[in-house]
Amino acid sequence: MSFAQFDRNGLDLRYEDMGEGPPVIFQHGLGGDAAQVAEVFPALPPSRRITLECRAHGGSQSGSLANFSIATFADDVAALADRLTLGRAVAGGISMGSAIALRLAVKRPQLVKALVLARPAWMFAPAPDNMQPIALVAELLRKHALPIAREVFEQSEVAKRLARDAPNNLVSLRGFFADHDPATRAALLGSIARDGPGVTESEARSIAVPTIVIGTSEDTIHPLTFAEALAAMVPGARFVRITSKSVDPARHAAEFRDTLSVFLRDFGG
Repeated sequence: MSFAQFDRNGLDLRYEDMGEGPPVIFQHGLGGDAAQVAEVFPALPPSRRITLECRAHGGSQSGSLANFSIATFADDVAALADRLTLGRAVAGGISMGSAIALRLAVKRPQLVKALVLARPAWMFAPAPDNMQPIALVAELLRKHALPIAREVFEQSEVAKRLARDAPNNLVSLRGFFADHDPATRAALLGSIARDGPGVTESEARSIAVPTIVIGTSEDTIHPLTFAEALAAMVPGARFVRITSKSVDPARHAAEFRDTLSVFLRDFGG
């Protein structure tokens, strides 16, 4: 991996700049980092992939806990793109990264020549119901020490439902109870769970770049219906359903890479 540091108004953010070829800005999900993107990003066609690790993620500093938002994260990505003089690039991401990419396509269209929305967790409204499991984790981290917070979560109806309906979501949520600063983690999860991309349906319908939306089933936090609906709204968007991580993580990653490879071959140059 090729990491570098980006000074964003005195805040030290880390990003990965990998490969050679047309630029692709591809963002990780909530609680993820550049490694999450690397797992599903294809080797071909040759591309220059840039992944900024959002505030309080990976090797990036947190800054003020009051500044955690999709809008702030998108502004950070746009500032990095300007700093690197990327010009127009493919913009994409997974989950929260998808929301960041959607916002960039609407608010900074001069940066985006094609769009990838993978496993979207939001459409337009803030604090959708599918974010409730993340909001619960944030609440528990605020109220309890880490071991107790995790124990209460494991006994909750939310955890039992995810174990049945979306096991990979449960794995991800358990990761939020790892050894991090609980106050920062609680602020991050709570803020993003209450947030949204800050994009309207009308704005989504006006997107005029090639777009692909990738969705899966067996995923409570990333409803398949969101992916299908977004694909239907964005003019000319293509929808691709791939195997869920809850069913087969290796197959999910392989199908993700194959789908993205075809899209970049057609629209990334």
